[in-house]
Amino acid sequence: MMKPTASQDPTESRNEKRTIAAEDIYAELREMILSFELYPGSRVTETQLADHFKVSRTPVREALLRLENEGHLTIRSKQGCFIRQIDMVELSQYYQVRMALEMAAVEDACNHMRTSELERLQEKWLPEKQPKRISANTMEERDESFHLALAKGSGNSILVKYLRDINDHIRIIRRVDFNDPERVKRTYRDHNAILAALLNRDAVKARNLIKKHIQGSEQFAQTLTLTQLARKKSFANRFE
Repeated sequence: MMKPTASQDPTESRNEKRTIAAEDIYAELREMILSFELYPGSRVTETQLADHFKVSRTPVREALLRLENEGHLTIRSKQGCFIRQIDMVELSQYYQVRMALEMAAVEDACNHMRTSELERLQEKWLPEKQPKRISANTMEERDESFHLALAKGSGNSILVKYLRDINDHIRIIRRVDFNDPERVKRTYRDHNAILAALLNRDAVKARNLIKKHIQGSEQFAQTLTLTQLARKKSFANRFE
């Protein structure tokens, strides 16, 4: 008699579906938090989220526990889940660490990154190549990709790892930053100038340029208030 395969095991099949559902819910909730669709400090419950996603509470609970472990929210017994408030002091500290990492990255990239790689990257960031219209989310993704490319060009894989972690904590601010068209223009100009310095193998200039570039983002983070984010509160309102 043949043994049942994994696909023939109804219990395993149910567990697989539940795991996939939890992963999907986690990914969507995380994106909602990072984009402010779930407003900082707002409260949601397992039941509300289960109704929203049209699933049982089990995969929702798994997704929420994972998000809590990552620091995105707090689960309080019999009260619900509270989206983490923005800590402006902590954000500023992340930017300070980011600045140190990226200054080290461009210095090493100046010595190790191939000219052909830098030229391809520069082609993407020519000011005249800037799209007439670009969403804040898309711009944030392109900006993050640029900085990671330089970090990878440094040849230091540990630096890349830590920079990715920093990005996860400040992505929420960078997206809001890129709602300003002037900020998008300035980013194209800054990136192009940084790449020009790297192509000239001028490590000192590249370090100074990227420091100034990140300081601009940090200044925005320091002045950001939750009032400025009120327009993103619509999703949270559905649960009030």
